[in-house]
Amino acid sequence: MISIKYFLLLFLIFQSLDTIPVGKISTPQGEIWINLDERTPRHRASFIQLAEAGYWDSLTFNRVIPNFVAQGGCPDTPEGFTDSEYLLEPEFHPELTHVYGAVGAGRDDNPGKLSASCQFYIVQNPNGLHRLDGDYTVFGHVIKGMEIIDQIVKVKRNESNTPDIPIPLTVEIIYLSQQDYNQLTQNSIK
Repeated sequence: MISIKYFLLLFLIFQSLDTIPVGKISTPQGEIWINLDERTPRHRASFIQLAEAGYWDSLTFNRVIPNFVAQGGCPDTPEGFTDSEYLLEPEFHPELTHVYGAVGAGRDDNPGKLSASCQFYIVQNPNGLHRLDGDYTVFGHVIKGMEIIDQIVKVKRNESNTPDIPIPLTVEIIYLSQQDYNQLTQNSIK
């Protein structure tokens, strides 16, 4: 006879085959929902792994610039850019560009354009930031909650664009059925 634990494990495995992982960022201002693009498998997997490990849950949106980006994750420190555990090869695709709501991976000025997967940013410029295309990996897109990002970039900040009052965030992965995903994206930004 099959044990209940074994049955539940099989159920969860088969259920995950029919679901879509979506990033959900919760802030005091509200929630931001992110589609993680399958064309960037390393960045997508890394985002899911870090979110499920609770990596960002004690961190903030540490850099906010109107008409540019809201950036969260590890601050601009050497650890974020030199720790090989967090560095990813770029995954550039001509279809994945820096449009309003694009989600990308931060990086320093390294010649290999390696991403610091512990950092992510969301493009807030309504015209996009196409000068970044081909230099920074876009691995997702906001499907709900850009009004929250628009609020976040307007907060009072210091000369290094760090909010005067920290904006904490938690990031989790929500596994949605195709029907629930379609419902969530019905009014998404394009």
